[in-house]
Amino acid sequence: MKVIDLTHTIRPDMPVYPGTEPPQFLPANSYEKDGFKETKLCMFTHTGTHMDPPAHLYAGRTTLDQFTAEQFIGKALVIDCCGLKEGEPITMAQIMKYGEKSAQADFLLFYLGWDKRWGTDSYFGDYPCLDEQVMQYILAGNYKGIGFDVIGLDPIADENLTRHKQLFKEKEIVNIENLKNLELCGDDLFWFSCFPLKLENCDGSPIRAVAWWEK
Repeated sequence: MKVIDLTHTIRPDMPVYPGTEPPQFLPANSYEKDGFKETKLCMFTHTGTHMDPPAHLYAGRTTLDQFTAEQFIGKALVIDCCGLKEGEPITMAQIMKYGEKSAQADFLLFYLGWDKRWGTDSYFGDYPCLDEQVMQYILAGNYKGIGFDVIGLDPIADENLTRHKQLFKEKEIVNIENLKNLELCGDDLFWFSCFPLKLENCDGSPIRAVAWWEK
């Protein structure tokens, strides 16, 4: 079995969304004093490679713990968008290159190549985002989730979170942000899992996103 980790490591000096705080790793128990090590972790639910459910934007909508585990596993397809320049939209031209495979996937993962900017100021730049036609294509489909190797579904400048609201208004779907290594996944369907922590009334959670192929 071939396995690729698509997840950034959570660490105190990692990039975080503007206006939030980096995670804190606080010593709780030590080998010397207690005979074992335990750490108190303090962080936002949308830290690092993470997932948004509809409840992230809408009160009373589905939280991550309300989804069945089946929601977080399935077939994925990487949509190569790395040729787009800053500020260029992701269009149907990128998706149509994959023919019927795009409709057969449970997850569409958009590869911009921005994970290579992780840890630099340019990661917070004008990354490409979905245009309206692609949004309508996703909303009309039967996808479990979409994902990106950038920090947001919306541009950072869009404080209204227009695309988030459109995606979650009536759709039972998850949105994944801050993926990495999507260029290693090829141009065909593969197995993908993205399990979140099962937190009560969860508006978001870090995930361990993994791609794998059965030989």
